[in-house]
Amino acid sequence: MENAYTEYKRELTDGLEKEVVAFLNTLGGDILIGVEDNGEVVGIDAPDDISLKVADRLKNNISPSVIGLFQIDILGEQKKYIKISVAGGLEKPYYIKKYGMSPKGCFVRIGTQSTPMEQAQIETLFSHRVNRTLSTIISPRQDLTFTQLRIFYEENGFDTSGDHFFRNLGMYTSDGRFNYFAMLLSDQNDVTMKVARFKGTDKNEIITSKEFGYCCILKSVYNILAYLDNYNLPSVEITYPKRVEKFLVDKVALREAVINAIVHNDYISGGAPLFEIYDDRITVVSYGGLVGGLTQEEFFSGRSMPRNRELMRVFRDMEFVENFGSGIQRILRVYDRSIFQISDNFIITEFKYDPEVLKKVRNAVVHGEPVNVPVNEPVKLTATAQKVLVLIAEQSNITLEILTERIGVSRETVKRAIKQLKQNGYIERVGPDKTGYWKILE
Repeated sequence: MENAYTEYKRELTDGLEKEVVAFLNTLGGDILIGVEDNGEVVGIDAPDDISLKVADRLKNNISPSVIGLFQIDILGEQKKYIKISVAGGLEKPYYIKKYGMSPKGCFVRIGTQSTPMEQAQIETLFSHRVNRTLSTIISPRQDLTFTQLRIFYEENGFDTSGDHFFRNLGMYTSDGRFNYFAMLLSDQNDVTMKVARFKGTDKNEIITSKEFGYCCILKSVYNILAYLDNYNLPSVEITYPKRVEKFLVDKVALREAVINAIVHNDYISGGAPLFEIYDDRITVVSYGGLVGGLTQEEFFSGRSMPRNRELMRVFRDMEFVENFGSGIQRILRVYDRSIFQISDNFIITEFKYDPEVLKKVRNAVVHGEPVNVPVNEPVKLTATAQKVLVLIAEQSNITLEILTERIGVSRETVKRAIKQLKQNGYIERVGPDKTGYWKILE
């Protein structure tokens, strides 16, 4: 049923902006279009067209900018419906542009209702508004280039030609200069993130210290994840009919912690994420603490108020992040809350090594056995991935929409299947989304 974080709508109505503004001014939530108040999915016609209309309305009808604070997904199989995920915003109060910062334009979520804010409440929020964001601070350099960023986006099927690419990402200040967000994505980005390797279980003796920076922040993310993988050693147990592989640290949880630390770090105050490798643990440090207005309980429950909404949007485009707050939930599926240390200035995530894996790794080292040698064995594809591969073999220029319709699963399920096929060397994309085609690799 509807609650403080969920709103159902049978169809797209004029009241959409009101509901979104209410979620922005609290702790976010989800709006489902094509769903009755009792939770029954009735579906909608032309979901792709409606999604475009929704995105256009939210970008143009709400202020301050909500780019990076919402995500639109088409869900369902026979009956399609739209899910609009909204995060809590930092630049409160958000309002409907045509009504301005008034009770007619400002709303807040109370229970299942979007309630007009009182003028005094609006003025109080405005006086505490966070005006120093990545998009409002001018880059210290204006001679920025974006070769690496364009490569990342083009590989994911985006059109990067023309100045509209930068404007759509929000890389300019109001007076047309590159902002700090643009600097982080540029080839000249001077923010460096360190990975330090220590001897033993404390900081008394450092073995190596490697810096990742002076490049587009996306490239730094890939490099850091790859570097940490070299130390996150596995133990392998061959059991019929499958091969069981466990790592010192759960790979999904570690990846989510690294990405969260980079996306939500407080770069404006001058800090940068730090990653530490010890003999008994890997530690991930993010500078900045929790965003003001977000409690620890809300943080652990998956509520999200992105400190850097602009980075959040880019990381979603690159499929590093699926949804607001989802990374913490993935970590908590494997570890309990005790791995987090939260203070006013830092969030530290400490991953103790799996004792069973650590014992096997140490025994292997003592006996001179290889512990981190990849095994070249066929990857077991999901049923959806197998169907996608067959359809691509029949029609190389088949679209995501047709794949979804032919297989009868959700759009996100097909996207995950394609990702598995690409990562394991079964297919590659040749050319852009609209005019390109799929190539099956030998």
